[in-house]
Amino acid sequence: MKKFSIFFFIIGLYIGSPTGYAQQDSLMNMLDDSLAKAKKEPVISAFMGTHIINGQSVENPGKKILQFYIGHRFDAFGANSNNIIYNFFGLDAATIRIGFDYGITDRLTAGVGRSSLQKTYDNFLKYKLLRQTQAGMPITIVVYTNMAIATADQSNDNRTIKFEDRLTYTNQLLIARKFNKKLSIQLSPTHIHRNVVPTPQNQNDVFAMGFGGRYKILKRVSFNAEYFYLLPGNTATSFSNSFAAGFDIETGGHVFNLHFTNSPGLTESQFIPQTSGNWKKTLRFGFNISRVFSLRKK
Repeated sequence: MKKFSIFFFIIGLYIGSPTGYAQQDSLMNMLDDSLAKAKKEPVISAFMGTHIINGQSVENPGKKILQFYIGHRFDAFGANSNNIIYNFFGLDAATIRIGFDYGITDRLTAGVGRSSLQKTYDNFLKYKLLRQTQAGMPITIVVYTNMAIATADQSNDNRTIKFEDRLTYTNQLLIARKFNKKLSIQLSPTHIHRNVVPTPQNQNDVFAMGFGGRYKILKRVSFNAEYFYLLPGNTATSFSNSFAAGFDIETGGHVFNLHFTNSPGLTESQFIPQTSGNWKKTLRFGFNISRVFSLRKK
């Protein structure tokens, strides 16, 4: 018993001594510093690329990084598709978008692209408003805005088609959280405005909620899925919700995405409000390829 009393007496003297206090302060300062650093340390690679599949992800190219992007969708095949073998499961026809994205800063990206569907040109800005950190900020929020113009010949239409009639605008908030090394989830509330619609029954303004996720299954391979739910209205009644699922494969500077989707369009103003195929019956095989180039001075 005396031995224990002496032991605790020595510990008490040590803690009560200036040296003991100094060491306690030092440990507390180290802890505070590490917590402060964790609050500022951003969480990286919630997704492998700048797209989940059809839609944008919260990822941006870095500052002075140029990304070359190709999106490709083959023709539809499925239970209600005709001539499946004749069209070789949709591989005889395709839609494609080619685009360039440039990182103005680590947070701000500008991009341009051209799609074969309706001969559409688009440009966008993408700004990372908030970044998820190791401790503190639980989510990443990105503001995305896109303007597209369909230049296909519409001379068969009885209306007079003006330049501004062809314009559509997309605005999104991309809200994502990387829960661990494997799982990331994203919500994408979306508003699309079309200056002119084909019939009065269609809507100029369309609202949708996107749901997307990624689950890492190997070091350089992840499973991705994405779904855009059209809020009730004439558009939701006339068209289908966009769905896609597939795999991301990262190989150095390239990211390959192989997937199936019911959407032929490759811009938000196409695949969100204009998907006609029901994903339970009609699917399209597609792929996305991205390659980045550094324009930084060495």
